[in-house]
Amino acid sequence: MSAPAFGLGFDALLHPAWLAVALGLLALGLWRAARRPPDALPWPAWPEAADAGARPDRARWLGRAARAAALAALAVAIAGPVTEHRAPPPPGQGLDLVLVLDASDSMRALDAELGGEWRTRFELAREVVARFARERAAEGDRVGLVVFGETAFTLCPLASDGALLEAALSRSEPGMAGGATALGDALALAVKRVAPEAEGGRGPRAGRVVVLLTDGRSNTGTVPPDVAAGLAAARGVRVHTVGIGATGEVAMQTPESAGGRGLRFERHDLDEATLVAIAGAAGGRFFAARSSAALAAVYAEIDALERVPRRPPPRVRRAPRPEPWLAIAGSLLAVELLLARGLARRIP
Repeated sequence: MSAPAFGLGFDALLHPAWLAVALGLLALGLWRAARRPPDALPWPAWPEAADAGARPDRARWLGRAARAAALAALAVAIAGPVTEHRAPPPPGQGLDLVLVLDASDSMRALDAELGGEWRTRFELAREVVARFARERAAEGDRVGLVVFGETAFTLCPLASDGALLEAALSRSEPGMAGGATALGDALALAVKRVAPEAEGGRGPRAGRVVVLLTDGRSNTGTVPPDVAAGLAAARGVRVHTVGIGATGEVAMQTPESAGGRGLRFERHDLDEATLVAIAGAAGGRFFAARSSAALAAVYAEIDALERVPRRPPPRVRRAPRPEPWLAIAGSLLAVELLLARGLARRIP
């Protein structure tokens, strides 16, 4: 039995049959109470007493309703309400996945439409990457993040917590690693993070994947892109490359361009040939995302490609939740007692 849709505060009942039996007995008791004739007055000597006996005793009926509701709450508590927490599959059954995000100055280009507004390439990529990482971490994968510009650094190590990576992404912005594009350094660092030299005794995982997103061409760094691709192939790391952005001159956002003033136009051509070569050497694929809608589709396609069998089902932890129902029952019994001893006193 699942109950969150009804707003009852629990996810399942351990003994639903007991609830049906208890509610059936409660309904039978209410039916018999309704059919029982009212109590006769022992000495109707006064007309006022006779009139009071003829009128319905609202306080008494309210007390009976409170008692019935309390018994119903006790029936739910006896049935064993529990809340369920579905944890992701245990780490070790999924992929090690490192996402590499270009944070160079060219990612300030205002040619991405997001929510009906023109946004920068980096804002679009950050949102799509965060959603992709959250979904993969929820399925048992370990996800990490490398950000690069003129230099490359690990913004988030491999982790099974998608919220951790989202928090790291929310603090990132274009230019945080310099304005140039060290493509080879970023790829080499990602390979090092996803396939460390020593595994520390940990068994092999289902696979190691790097997804590299950029909108330009390598123009700095110490490791050439082809050398980094060869390193990935030697380590058994599959690399998918994603080229983002339109061709030609695009408007660039600058700190001084608030409100649309001070925009400048620049040309940042994508080095598609290098990205195709990297993906081919490392057993992956190249994807082109020329529009904002295409980028989400690209990551959806990568998500469909990188799948491994999930042998263990998601772990479900159940926590008993009878306390709210016992508190409700106690409160209703207190209300009935107040009505019986205060407002519904019998006429002598």
